[in-house]
Amino acid sequence: MIEFNYETNFILENEGAMQKWISVCIESYNFQEGELNYIFCDDDYLLKLNVEFLEHDTLTDIISFDYTMGKLISGDIFISVERVLENAQKFNQTIDNEIRRVMVHGVLHYIGFKDKKLKDKEIMRAEEDKCLLLFDTL
Repeated sequence: MIEFNYETNFILENEGAMQKWISVCIESYNFQEGELNYIFCDDDYLLKLNVEFLEHDTLTDIISFDYTMGKLISGDIFISVERVLENAQKFNQTIDNEIRRVMVHGVLHYIGFKDKKLKDKEIMRAEEDKCLLLFDTL
């Protein structure tokens, strides 16, 4: 089950399409959908989590807490809408595209993809792009 929660004024358009897309992405890696919670928030909200749980005193666009067991994908994905909006401008992307990229980024971490090393970042970006293309087919 995929749920969306809002700690800011932002609200996703067409939650149903987003749920279906995330489900299709998960299935395309031969994983199963468990309980996924997306929490859309602002920079301050996410910064507090970053300091408290990761001991990082920096802004970020996403923090994910992974509760995946085997092939059952579950977790809480916190997304700073402020960071996403800024990154969309910075990378010359639409807001919708950048939101989807960050949303699937968390799921890809649960599947096992990393992004700390340069090569891993390249692989992660390619997998994000693959999933973004899936959205256009639904």
